Amino acid sequence: MSLYMTDSNSPAGPRPSGVRLDGANPGKAHPDAASVGGDPSHAELGKGLKVRHLTMMGLGSAIGAGLFLGTGVGINAAGPGVLISYLAAGTIVVLVMTMLGEMAAARPASGAFSTYAEMAFGRSAGFVLGWLYWFMLIMVLGAEITGAGAIMGAWWGIPGWIPGLICVAFFAVVNLVNVRGFGEFEFWFAFIKVAVIIGFIVIGVLLFFGLLPGTTFVGTQNIAESGFLPNGVSGIAAGLLAVAFAFGGIEIVTIAAAESEDPKRSIAAAVKSVIVRIGIFYIGCVLVIITLLPYEAINAADTAAQSPFTLVLQQAGIPGVVGLMEAVIVLALLSAFNAQIYATSRLVYSMSRRGEAPRFFGSQNSQAVPHRAVIMSMAFAFLSVGLQIVLDGSAVLVFLLNAVGGCLLVIWLFIALSQIKLRPRMEANGELTVKIWAYPWLSWLAVLLIMGLTLMMLFDETAREQVIAVVLVCLVLVALAVLTARSRGKARPDARIHERARNNVLD
Repeated sequence: MSLYMTDSNSPAGPRPSGVRLDGANPGKAHPDAASVGGDPSHAELGKGLKVRHLTMMGLGSAIGAGLFLGTGVGINAAGPGVLISYLAAGTIVVLVMTMLGEMAAARPASGAFSTYAEMAFGRSAGFVLGWLYWFMLIMVLGAEITGAGAIMGAWWGIPGWIPGLICVAFFAVVNLVNVRGFGEFEFWFAFIKVAVIIGFIVIGVLLFFGLLPGTTFVGTQNIAESGFLPNGVSGIAAGLLAVAFAFGGIEIVTIAAAESEDPKRSIAAAVKSVIVRIGIFYIGCVLVIITLLPYEAINAADTAAQSPFTLVLQQAGIPGVVGLMEAVIVLALLSAFNAQIYATSRLVYSMSRRGEAPRFFGSQNSQAVPHRAVIMSMAFAFLSVGLQIVLDGSAVLVFLLNAVGGCLLVIWLFIALSQIKLRPRMEANGELTVKIWAYPWLSWLAVLLIMGLTLMMLFDETAREQVIAVVLVCLVLVALAVLTARSRGKARPDARIHERARNNVLD
């Protein structure tokens, strides 16, 4: 059941001029409500993304190499009971995404949760959250293109940085064209991954029932041999920590909402679709793996040959399965890289228009693409790759990558808290076209679950390092927010631009 309900009484006409939109001064619109700042004549990003584009972007970002290589980590920790871990993690993500979708449908903005945090808690909150998410994706970008380059380099017997460089240059071009072209490219990129997963699940079902040549009915014998909880109830907690961030990436849907043809309708449909499909894909894949493979055979995978997906497909007698999975993993890495270049560039653009990033990055090219922000994301992706090559195994790199693991917790928490604070304001203004059920109970449940997950991480030695690292990164960002408060204040859009934004939002 969807957590959304349609607000059939939402007025379609213009709101009174004195409506409160920013939670502070009546009649003053939040600048990012119309993506303003800098040059008011270029306030709008290009429009062209359809619901299918948004849906596939969300799926493509969430279905990465972690699914194909990392699934075994959670299963190894919890056994078949990892299903409970996935359901618990999925519950958190469903709640967070429905709250984010509610806000994005009401006020589409390229800054997404960064903008909503600023609306709810002030400029410093938006600054910290925006740059935290940017940092997380930049570090992930470096890891993704390094991994993809290494695999492709092994295919052709050349250094991994060469195919990595070619791919980065190619995706730079993709991200600099109009947004419709980008959306279409990412749609087909993600479509291939989704097709592979659906094919995997179908093959798994056929193997389960012994319908393929040379196979017999498997049933639940592998689960019975290990038991549902081979490591006890504590295994579920360990599994939850291993899979908690598996769904990360679908929040990109709300960043892209500002460039959709009908943001208010598109975002609600896309979020609901992504949530349902991600749940089916992840749970379906895990069910196939735990039923077809003995528990002892499932471990963390560093290569395609060790992936539980590969082991299952080998049972079906599919030739060249290792090479096939390598190709799928490369595709997954490149697709996620492409979507995240898009997300980081739009986030920087949004913050620039709001005075939270240098004004230089707030311009657009003739295709209504924030080209300077795209180039900035590409440059820092190169830097991230360089750091991971030069600092491989060093304490600095380990710290930075550990921080990435905890960033989503902070982002999820602020999404929930922002929705709790903004919901009454949006409802009073008649802005809500969709609503999460049982407000504020489900919203506060999300907060409690996120805090509970954080507490669990503090009692796990490896996970605790992630919490400590992200706390330190957040403290650095808070310090930067304080030190740059005055200069950022001067960079805010002037009263004339605020007035234009107000008219755009109210109309």
